[in-house]
Amino acid sequence: MATTPLVLSTSFSSIPNHTSHNKTHHHRPFSVPTSSKLKQNCHCHFFSDFPSKPLLFSGKLFTRAGDGADSDTTDSTLVGEDSAAFDLQSQKISSWVYFTAILGVVLFVLNVAWIDNSTGFGKAFVDAVSGISDSHEVVMLVLILIFASVHSGLASFRDSGEKLIGERPYRVLFAGTSLPLAVTTVVYFINHRYDGLQLWQLQDVPGVHQLLWISNFISFLFLYPSTFNLLEVAAVDKPKLHLWETGIIRITRHPQMVGQVIWCLAHTVWIGNSVAVAASFGLIAHHLFGVWNGDRRLAKRYGEDYKIVKGRTSIVPFAAILDGRQRLPKDFYKEFIRLPYFTITAITLGAYFAHPLMHEASSKLHW
Repeated sequence: MATTPLVLSTSFSSIPNHTSHNKTHHHRPFSVPTSSKLKQNCHCHFFSDFPSKPLLFSGKLFTRAGDGADSDTTDSTLVGEDSAAFDLQSQKISSWVYFTAILGVVLFVLNVAWIDNSTGFGKAFVDAVSGISDSHEVVMLVLILIFASVHSGLASFRDSGEKLIGERPYRVLFAGTSLPLAVTTVVYFINHRYDGLQLWQLQDVPGVHQLLWISNFISFLFLYPSTFNLLEVAAVDKPKLHLWETGIIRITRHPQMVGQVIWCLAHTVWIGNSVAVAASFGLIAHHLFGVWNGDRRLAKRYGEDYKIVKGRTSIVPFAAILDGRQRLPKDFYKEFIRLPYFTITAITLGAYFAHPLMHEASSKLHW
């Protein structure tokens, strides 16, 4: 299953905004991921019983048993892939030129065909869904349900679709359908995040802002483990369903679900109203479905290799490590000192400082 991390935006405002388009805030906002990268393999990541002495070979990280001095190592090799591996020397300038051009075209078409109220269908779609109910909570849930059904449905039919039209065309279909729905749901949440019934108010409690900001930041390290190869996201490279096995996958086999849960809990605690609760309920339910569907798809694609990976990983963070099924190498931290993780960190910080611009742009759409 591939669920996109539909992460929504809110700000740390100590005085809740009770109108849909008020842009005044008294704190810097949460760092908010956007749904610009729609991925079909986000719930399909795994990690292995990794020995302490890694051996680099052909761009993939394999392992071998130690010399007996380290009792925490085991005799095994990876059956999956080394996540976040990035070989600068193997990169082609032409591929990144294509990626930039494709990204520009996608953003242009998205704006004209969906976002721009004078030419796009986005506002008409939101108005149609809003006609179902006067409740912002209901509309929020319906928008998430529509997105989840399309996104997860296309992910589930990926094997058949790729055989029918090819990997790259199917990725274009997948992204072209899911991206507008994701943007719509994000914008609606931003514009109506303070329109619900206030259930609690913790924004003035000392330390809450700092705690939730840190939680939100950590969630990003879980949310985007599958965007390591941006060239696949844009279909420059042939898209693949990956069986990841190192890095964040050692901690949890479904990092996107864990990251989404952390993000939702942090934002719900901060906003404290019924709209936030509804949004979090819908997003978490979608990602829990992704856990089941992702495991199902990986089992079908990888068979025995998947069973091996599943046996030494866990859904609950750190569970496989604590019960001894996952042994961390001494240099485990090196699996995070890689360009993709630094890129995620930079994007997270950039989104944090760009929150005022995001809120202003969303309010102008009047969705």
